[in-house]
Amino acid sequence: MRLMGYRQGMEVNGYKIEPGANLKGANLRKADLTFAKLRGAKLRDADLMGAKLRDADLMDADLMDAKLMDADLMGANLVRANLSRAMLKAADLDGADLSGASLRLAKLLDADLEGATLRDAKLRDANLWDADLDGADLSGANLVGANLQVAKLRDANLMGADLVRADLTGAKLTGAKLRDADLREAEMMAAVLCRANLESANVCRSNLSGANLAGANLTRANLSDTFLRDADLSGADLSGADLSGADLSGANLDCANLQAANLTGARMPDGTILD
Repeated sequence: MRLMGYRQGMEVNGYKIEPGANLKGANLRKADLTFAKLRGAKLRDADLMGAKLRDADLMDADLMDAKLMDADLMGANLVRANLSRAMLKAADLDGADLSGASLRLAKLLDADLEGATLRDAKLRDANLWDADLDGADLSGANLVGANLQVAKLRDANLMGADLVRADLTGAKLTGAKLRDADLREAEMMAAVLCRANLESANVCRSNLSGANLAGANLTRANLSDTFLRDADLSGADLSGADLSGADLSGANLDCANLQAANLTGARMPDGTILD
């Protein structure tokens, strides 16, 4: 049954589909809920595997522990929704609005979040392995401890995001906006950050070994005690950056701007340590 425009009293699999509906533990697997009006609905533990929720209104809905594997949530309104511990593996959230949503410990492996809005979303310890976040808005998002290994974040907006201890190993961040982001102790080995904007970002004690930062903007960034072994910093702007105690062994600094940068105690590409 397809919900092409909500009607009062609509039922799917015996469940009434309406704003604020109590659908806790409901079996809605593969149900067609396109355009469904479920604002504030209780969907905790619901089975929505493979369900069609395109353009559905799920603002303020409780989807904690819900099963949404392979679900179609393209363009859905999930503002402030509770998706903590939800299973969203391979879900399609292209263009969905998840502003302020709680996704703590959610499983978003291989999910499509291209162009999605996740402003101020809570993604602490979420698993976003290989997720597609190209062009997504994650400004102000809490991604502490999140798994973003090999995730696609090209041109994503991560301004002011909290990425402390996040794992971005092999992530694709070409052109990403990371101004004022907190990346302390983040794992970013072999990450691609070409032309990324990391102005005033805090990257202290992170691991950027083998990362590609060619042409990146790192002005006034805190890179103290950061591992940059074999990193490509060619053409990068490091003016005013704090590189004290950083390990730049084997790094490529061709045409990099190091004007007014603090290199006290840094290990340079040739192995020498500056006083």
